[in-house]
Amino acid sequence: MKTTTIVILIIIVFIVLVNSLYIIDEREQIIITQFGEPIGDAHKDAGLHFKLPFIQTIHRFERRILQWDGEPNQIPTSDKKFLWVDVFARWRIEDPLLFFQSVGTEMYAQSRLDDIIDGTTRDIVTLNTLSEIVRNTDRHLQLTEDLDTDHYEEIQDEIISVGRRAIADSIFIKSKEDIKAFGIELIDVQIKRVNYIEDVRKQVYERMSSERKKIADMYRSAGQGRAAEIIGTMERDLQQIESEAYRESEEIKGRADAEAAAIYASAFNQDPEFYGFMRSLEAYKKTIDDRHILILSTDSEFYKLLKQSR
Repeated sequence: MKTTTIVILIIIVFIVLVNSLYIIDEREQIIITQFGEPIGDAHKDAGLHFKLPFIQTIHRFERRILQWDGEPNQIPTSDKKFLWVDVFARWRIEDPLLFFQSVGTEMYAQSRLDDIIDGTTRDIVTLNTLSEIVRNTDRHLQLTEDLDTDHYEEIQDEIISVGRRAIADSIFIKSKEDIKAFGIELIDVQIKRVNYIEDVRKQVYERMSSERKKIADMYRSAGQGRAAEIIGTMERDLQQIESEAYRESEEIKGRADAEAAAIYASAFNQDPEFYGFMRSLEAYKKTIDDRHILILSTDSEFYKLLKQSR
């Protein structure tokens, strides 16, 4: 009986200790409630702590920086251009007691951030033009030479008095003041992405495609002109080379003919009678055959050798 009592007492003491002791991590902060009401301020010191068992409850909250990523919103600008604006932010729980009393959990805090940051973004974006939201400064855009600069004159002449970075800062400042009432410190707000709505995007893509096609046609035309110039130069050089080659070949032929004539003359002068005989034989070979009939007079020089051969 005593052993059972001791065991029961040990179990009761263990349960009491388990419900009395709690550990605070460096990454969290604690709110203790008693019968649903907060007791004292938040506990942020890491380590082992005590509380009243059973009647006091621990509520743990993050001390680290948390991220909020909103859904893209379709918002009209002051110049009646509809945009999809996507914003993200970073925040942390600054006052755990106020946070617990106002929103209770991180899930509800995210919902409050949705309402405040999205609403502030819509209010500020609608007060600015498309160029203000897209660009940071009114610096002169550096355009390549192949682009049609007339298309960009309107953009170049616009004066950017606010700019995208300043708009993001305005959203941050206004949202930070509104969200402070929930024990939340807003650390940063940035515009993640700005995009046209689907109908406008199609028009922009078609316009970009048309501009690229125009540039491609310009390059193609310049290439064809350059190709014609190269082909013309090639044909001219080819004709010049052929003309020079023909002139040189004729000169070589002329020199060869002159040299041949000189050789013939030299050979003729050495033995004119033998030379005449050989030339006559060559003439007979070319003119007399089985298919032709040659008619000669008896006093013809051509007939003289034939008569002598008989």
